[in-house]
Amino acid sequence: MADVDAPTAPLADAIALVAGEVDRHFDALLAIPDDPRADLYRAMRHAAIGGGKRLRPLLTMATADLFGVSRGCSLLVGTAIEAIHVYSLIHDDLPAMDDDDLRRGKPTVHKAFGEATAILAGDCLHALAFEVLADADTHPDPFVRAELVLDLSRAAGPGGMAGGQMMDLEAEKARFDLATVTRLQQMKTGALISAAVEAGVILGRVAPDGRRSLRGYAHDLGLAFQIADDLLDAEGDEALVGKTLRKDAGAGKETFLSLLGVDRAREQCRMLVDQAIGHLHAYGREADLLRAVARYVVERDR
Repeated sequence: MADVDAPTAPLADAIALVAGEVDRHFDALLAIPDDPRADLYRAMRHAAIGGGKRLRPLLTMATADLFGVSRGCSLLVGTAIEAIHVYSLIHDDLPAMDDDDLRRGKPTVHKAFGEATAILAGDCLHALAFEVLADADTHPDPFVRAELVLDLSRAAGPGGMAGGQMMDLEAEKARFDLATVTRLQQMKTGALISAAVEAGVILGRVAPDGRRSLRGYAHDLGLAFQIADDLLDAEGDEALVGKTLRKDAGAGKETFLSLLGVDRAREQCRMLVDQAIGHLHAYGREADLLRAVARYVVERDR
């Protein structure tokens, strides 16, 4: 895998497109009302608009592109998935969780607006995600909308992201082996990445037996992404990453790095990226964006 300092031009264009569209959707969805809820909306906008890799909406768009889905539709669905991701970051940063002061190069929401407003901002972004997915303006087919809601609910709940976050809290008090850390990260990080790819497949109305290869791609990408995050946490520059680093080691948590070592973790990350790309063998150049995303998420510096 070649090292790069920046994404290639087609990927850079796609990242810029997705970032602009996601910000535009959040700007419209989170217009500040002229009433006592104003600070709640300001807090949501602070967390949701600007910054972030927008990996999840990018994956939804790139997957949906395989099946000729309009980008207007796939990016709105991707924005709903990003709302779940942003809510999880707000809550994860709270003093009762990771107690972080910095996120995406800005003060965390509870630092900027207070803990109570931060909790409500996360709650509202969680609700907003399902409001968007269930809205007929998002997709005309109610069966597609229902499947989108069901899949994201599973990915965000106790069998997915939130369950993984609970395991992560327990990791501060227990010694986890590699299998347990892998399961934790498949839930905490991988479930929402898988949901982003699955959303594109759902929008494409692909039959369940035709989804296996893209599910394999998402599974391997999710694990590679987390190993890359662990490497960034150990070796990254806080000014570039935009958040406090090396907290897991300080808390005594087992990670892929602590269990595998840096060299083996980096090798495993590259192997998973190669496997993820291998799952796309049945697709031609139409899947090049998905291949580029897989390469970039483990070569990034933030």
